[in-house]
Amino acid sequence: MRTRRMIHVLTTATAAGSLLVACSGAGGSSSSGGGGKSVNVLMVGNPQMEDIAKLTKSTFTKDTGIKVNFTILPENELRDKVTQDIATQAGQYDVATIGAYEVPIWTKNGWLHELGSYADKDTSFDKADLLKPMVQSLSGSDGKLYALPFYGESSFLMYNKDVMKAKGITVPEHPTWQQIADIAAKVDGAEPGMRGICLRGLAGWGELGAPLTSVVNTFGGTWFTKDWKAQVNSPAFKKATNFYVDLVRKHGEAGAAQAGFTECLNAMSQKKVAMWYDATSAAGSLEDSSSSKIAGHVGYAYAPTVETKSSGWLWSWAWAMPKTTKNADAASKFMLWASSKKYEKLVGEKLGWARVPAGKRASTYGIPQYQKAAGAFGDLTLKSIEGADPANPGVQPRPTVGIQYVAIPEFQDLGTKVTQEISATIAGKTSVDKALNDGQKLAEDVAKNYQ
Repeated sequence: MRTRRMIHVLTTATAAGSLLVACSGAGGSSSSGGGGKSVNVLMVGNPQMEDIAKLTKSTFTKDTGIKVNFTILPENELRDKVTQDIATQAGQYDVATIGAYEVPIWTKNGWLHELGSYADKDTSFDKADLLKPMVQSLSGSDGKLYALPFYGESSFLMYNKDVMKAKGITVPEHPTWQQIADIAAKVDGAEPGMRGICLRGLAGWGELGAPLTSVVNTFGGTWFTKDWKAQVNSPAFKKATNFYVDLVRKHGEAGAAQAGFTECLNAMSQKKVAMWYDATSAAGSLEDSSSSKIAGHVGYAYAPTVETKSSGWLWSWAWAMPKTTKNADAASKFMLWASSKKYEKLVGEKLGWARVPAGKRASTYGIPQYQKAAGAFGDLTLKSIEGADPANPGVQPRPTVGIQYVAIPEFQDLGTKVTQEISATIAGKTSVDKALNDGQKLAEDVAKNYQ
């Protein structure tokens, strides 16, 4: 009954919209003509994934003969699609991008292949080089590695240095959220059409829910107490949410209720906002002069705090292999290549060192070319990752791990429903009090499963 309930919880939402397909297309047979092999890969539509889709055919496929069919989806749609495929054992994909939230839950259900043994057999992969926080977050309770990190991230503040200089503002290296709110007010309208800050407002536990929960943590709030008492409408949770909603409504990006990671990345890189609080992995795109108007003019600071010493989250988009695959050998070869030092070098040489999918290997931060390209953000990213503490992200004990999420199967549904209500408050359609009171009832229902 427990497993059946988990599957029900994890498959409540169905992916919508059209698929954005790169390379050879999605779906199809698991083997191609002439005896060659192929693997079907489902991944999130972030810049790093778009890069690998462009590079695979001329490198990995050329060297191995393995054809890779990529399906690329926006984050919310990806989460729905991959959950549906793996939880129901549909077997459409051989590889999928998932993260620290899914790995421990899905390994308990026996849905994923163990990957540590594949990494150990490939001496060039150098598993020992992987950053410990990434390895820990992608391992099961048995200590084995069940996903290979493509890139890792924490969160920090990014800002337009030229705007701050023109306004005579010095952004602290360790800012408070009140300082950021004050700065956002001062730089709002600093250039024609420019807003003070970009904060995700798009509903989704991994979209709006990620930055919002990190804000809740540092304001002294939590989704649940250690003994599973729901806290969604508690004073601290309410104070944090009011602060977040007020800030984005007063000084945030246009169309904030529909803005997720991708929209904020575009807004920042095109000088439509002066600041952005989000994933450290965004820095590489902001420093890419081929697509960003502010490359070389971005400043970085640690995630803003209130009551905690730090507030950066911890995440890795990682490659996982469902137990249903019939192409384990070919799939493992692709994953090992995609997370390798060799692939990082390929990206650096072909696309630019700032675009390397970093945050997963210690050796990356010792590469001279990367050090030069990532000089403004590399060290801060690494320190933010190493300083994140999923076991103690707030001011009180937690019932389970997780900084920007709660590591239980029900959170995917709970977090999405609550953020739908909060997104509606950003759009001016409801109030924070109503959103959180409704969310409290949902959280109380979830808590009953654990009390």
